[in-house]
Amino acid sequence: MNASTIDALFTIETLQRMFPKERSDEFFDALFGDASEGSYDIELAYGGVRGKELIMELKLHERPGCCLACNLTQGLPQVFSRHPIINVNGVVADVDTLLGDEASCKEWSLGYTEQRQKELHVIPVKIILE
Repeated sequence: MNASTIDALFTIETLQRMFPKERSDEFFDALFGDASEGSYDIELAYGGVRGKELIMELKLHERPGCCLACNLTQGLPQVFSRHPIINVNGVVADVDTLLGDEASCKEWSLGYTEQRQKELHVIPVKIILE
């Protein structure tokens, strides 16, 4: 498994194809019945490879005029892990396909919400490779 080869796979275009911007609105429409009720936009990012662990990130960007409060985001890993619109299983399946012969995804888990800035929180998607 070559980390630099894997790094090169996760371009901005590939990440946006795996997790389109519209998915945030779809999530909030399902949750609240109105996409404009959401306080953040969700973006998929690549966090790198550390040993046999590949890290993807669900970045929560505060929407203008909204508040990205910690109490809103701390319980999200449990919600995101099983929500069909967020579809972490599908994201991991896409990662597995993208990796091809380099590696395969054995299992995944969501880490705790990390506040990186007032307006940016991140939920790591930890994928064990084999």
